[in-house]
Amino acid sequence: MVFGKLFGALKKTREKLAAGLGRLFSFGRKLDEAFLDELEELLYHGDLGPIGTEVVEQLKAAWKKREVKETAEVPAFLRRVLLERLQGSEAALARAATAPTVILVVGVNGAGKTTSIAKLARHLQQQGHSVLLGAGDTFRAAAVEQLTLWAERMQIPIVKQATGADPAAVAFDAVSAAVARKVDYLILDTAGRLHTQKNLMTELEKIVRVVKKQLPEAPHETLLVLDATTGQNAIRQASEFARSAPVTGLILAKMDGTAKGGAVFGIRSVLPVPVKFLGLGEGLDDLEPFRVEPFVDAILDFGEKTAKA
Repeated sequence: MVFGKLFGALKKTREKLAAGLGRLFSFGRKLDEAFLDELEELLYHGDLGPIGTEVVEQLKAAWKKREVKETAEVPAFLRRVLLERLQGSEAALARAATAPTVILVVGVNGAGKTTSIAKLARHLQQQGHSVLLGAGDTFRAAAVEQLTLWAERMQIPIVKQATGADPAAVAFDAVSAAVARKVDYLILDTAGRLHTQKNLMTELEKIVRVVKKQLPEAPHETLLVLDATTGQNAIRQASEFARSAPVTGLILAKMDGTAKGGAVFGIRSVLPVPVKFLGLGEGLDDLEPFRVEPFVDAILDFGEKTAKA
């Protein structure tokens, strides 16, 4: 069950919030300034950050207008506001009118990019699609080796060159092979050095130019992999990439290993593109399409007093 896996993966985020929420919504507390201040602090440190403050400001305004009068009405209000903030976050993976669909995957080293590519390939494979991988992170031998091992395990073909080769040359060969073999999806890995390095962005631009020379509409997706365990730092990475790369969607990796699932809201505020997938574990099958309502319900826990809008 997808929701069951998501619910389990977001346990740390939910428990971090639940402890405080349970305290706030117990003992018949009334809705007042002190309650609202405590709620703001709780949401802020639950890694919603400034978004938590904004949400409570909305609640304060509703309280002053008497639209929300009691603490019992707050859970439904919070749920509704958080759902609204994630509207437009869901979107299916792009599909080219004519195969292959080219997916460029970007992200810094350590974010879980290579593993996320393997999981994405597995996801597409299980849907009955043919997949080809392009090992474009040529500056890191371990990345090519790791992707090759995943490819062999899934029996998916891979295009690669020697360590240090031009990533754009790998992209050229991979697109040529994808066209010749008539595969449904080509997933291209890219170098993952620090997002603040200008040369990395220059390399990405070169890869895009090379791909477009062969397939003018490609890449059809540019997915940014962010490490959810880094919380607010992931938000900064999203902001950097938004200025330099044509990101069309996000993969949030390592959601199961963090109490910072609330960072999704902050990431969306600086990079308003769809969250395509969540990484929910270490296994090949632990990648799930992002769904707004199950996600919000998996991080909020008001105990027995939970109410849904």
